[in-house]
Order: sequence, then C-alpha cells, then structure tokens
Amino acid sequence: MSLLDELGFRGLIYQVTDRDGLAERLASGPVTLYVGFDPTADSLQIGNLVTILLLRRFQQAGHHPVALVGGGTGLIGDPGGKLEERALNPVERVKEWSEKIKLQLEPYLDFDAGTDNPARLVNNFDWLGEMKAIELLRDVGKHFPVPYMLAKESVASRLETGISYTEFSYMILQSYDYLKLNEMIGCELQVGGSDQWGNITAGCDLIRRVRGGKSFGLTCPLITTADGAKFGKTEAGTLWLSAERTSSYQFYQFWINADDRSVVNYLKIFTFLDPEAIGELAESVEQEPGKREAQRVLAREVTSLAHGPEAARKAEKISRALFYGQLDELTEDELELGFDDVPTHDMKETELGLVDLLVTAGISSSKRQARQDIGNGAIYLNGRRCTQVEHRVRKGDGLHGRYIVVRRGKSRYFLVR
Repeated sequence: MSLLDELGFRGLIYQVTDRDGLAERLASGPVTLYVGFDPTADSLQIGNLVTILLLRRFQQAGHHPVALVGGGTGLIGDPGGKLEERALNPVERVKEWSEKIKLQLEPYLDFDAGTDNPARLVNNFDWLGEMKAIELLRDVGKHFPVPYMLAKESVASRLETGISYTEFSYMILQSYDYLKLNEMIGCELQVGGSDQWGNITAGCDLIRRVRGGKSFGLTCPLITTADGAKFGKTEAGTLWLSAERTSSYQFYQFWINADDRSVVNYLKIFTFLDPEAIGELAESVEQEPGKREAQRVLAREVTSLAHGPEAARKAEKISRALFYGQLDELTEDELELGFDDVPTHDMKETELGLVDLLVTAGISSSKRQARQDIGNGAIYLNGRRCTQVEHRVRKGDGLHGRYIVVRRGKSRYFLVR
C-alpha cells in the first residue's frame, strides 16, 4: 500500500490540498515536509504525538522530515482553537521552552547525518527574529488580502469575542515559515492538525504568489476520546511527553485504560504495528474484551516510543502488581513511581492504630467512618484486605521496611511512609 493509503487506513488524513497531485509527487521521489511545534509550555503533550509520529512515518518511507520549533511564532500565539487572547510569554521563557522541545523531539526522529534521509530541526526565530517591520509588511503582508484572512476559520471564529492585530498576524508568520523553508531546503509539504488548515493553505498560496511553485498541505483529524472529550486530558490534567511532568507510569496508565471503543483507532494512530497485527487485536476486543490485550499492547508500544523499552517494562510491572495486589514484587523506586501522584502521609509515630492512621492520613473522614470502612472490607494494606478494627500499624512492617500502600474501595490509593 502507498504511504497515503496507509495514512488513510490509520485515519490520519483529514484534508489534503491536492490528493492526486500529492500522491504523484510522493511516488516520484523523496519529499521534504515539515511540522511546526510552538513552545507554549516547557513540554509537548500527547496530542502532539499525532504529528510527531506522522513525521516518523514519512521518514521511514524515505522522505525528509523537518521539525520546526516555533521560537518566533511562540512569542505571538496562534489564535486557532482559542476563544480568547493568549497571554504573551517573556522572550527568555520561550527560548528556554524551545530548547526543551528540541530535546523531546529527538527520540522520535532519526537526526543522524549518516543516514540517507536525516531529519532536521529548525527554529523559526532564526529568521523571524531578524525580520524588520517594513520588510514584513512590504514583502509578505501585501500578498494577504484582508477578506482572505477574515474568511479563515482561525480568525473568523474569534471576530465576535475579539482578536488583536498580534494574533491576526500569526497566519502571515506561519505562511512565511513555509515560504522560507521552501526557499532554503525545497520544502514542499506542510502537515498539521485540522485546526491548522487555514494557516497551511495560506502558506501554499504565499509560495504560489511569490515563487510560482507547487506545494501541498495535509492535516490530521483532532483526536478525541470515545465520549468526545479532548484527547490527552485526565482528572489530573494534561498528559505531557516530559517524564518530569507526567511519569512513565502515569503515561502507561492512560493508554492501558483506553476505552474499548477507541483502542483500535489508537493502535492505528500511535503505533507502528502492521494492519494484520492491528486486525488481530481488533478481533480480541470483539471476542475477549475482558483480557484487554489490545490495551496492553497499546500501552507497551506507545510508552516504549515515548520513554524507552525499560520504562515501559517497569510501568507494566507496576500496573500488573497493582492489579493483582502483588506489591511486594516492587522495588522502592517502582513503588515511588507507581504512587507519585497519590496522596502521601508521613507517619511520625512508632506505632499507630489503623483507625487513627486512616483519619490522620485523610483516608477516612472520621473514626466512625474508618471503623465502618474496615468492617465493610474496604481497606487494603499493601494489597491485602484488613478487616480488624483493632489492627495496629508499626514502623518497619511496611514494604522495604517503610512503605504502606493503603487502598480504600476499588481504586483510591494512598501511600504512607
């Protein structure tokens, strides 16, 4: 199957400026393409994985991917998908975030100059930061009729709530990025999420007007959960690619908990499994959903991509130990990793009654509630149910002599040190 056919199978094509023309161009030889990533935080989030992995797919097919860090456009702010004006971040902070994003992109793409088609990393601050206002208005702005810009969804959707000239100009800057890459390295394809369609097509138009050349744009659909919620959002907040912001275990848990209605689509979009393997997993979802084999494969594959095989193995071990209550199999580091996002209590006493501990640690709201929880069999200590109201907890009794994992009910965990 051709690259475009494979992308279609994986549900990664939403819009293409000229599908037949792009198919013909891809078949004729390697194409240079780019995706932009604006540094709006110190880490990319899992929604960005769609286009990062899309660049990887193109590279594996022999094409030349370019990852553009928006050190310049990040100082302005894209109005697309926003109901109100973004807060402008300081220049130094955007520079710092740009450097962190560069490092985050490196595990996914092959930047080795010794390969036939190494990926490139560029920062648009290198040219936007040097551009003068008169130059921007005369050489670039003159190619953008105001009615044309007002018709773009990213602008039109903000006309009622308000949009500053700063964000109104974002389209011009992103279009100039495409033109600049087209001039510098012959870039012919820009890829992005569906919310970038207006900016991408504006870039294609600018290249046609200035250079008279043919260029292409392709967008992916924005991913949502089975319930239509924003992808990558949990009760704890955004899922980040940085292990400092989202641990590898939390990352793994997001995928292992994927809904049966979504897991096959996620396998297509976020893994490099072949269609036959995905088909077999889809069949397992239909015939034996309780085994959750598709979810386990998904979590293992994506966590390995983002954090490495060893981190994925460790996260899988923690997940299995928690599910089966086999917490004594975990090392101290694995315990800390598995419970770094749950309420934690440091027990100062040498010995304490379980009822008092549950109240002191905020696990039960009162002594009466604590006794009721224990009597109802809702309290587990290190994976084992405790129904003795008079039970006493002593220092040194815990896992590795210092950890007591308390579970209340089916899924509320607490860590007592």
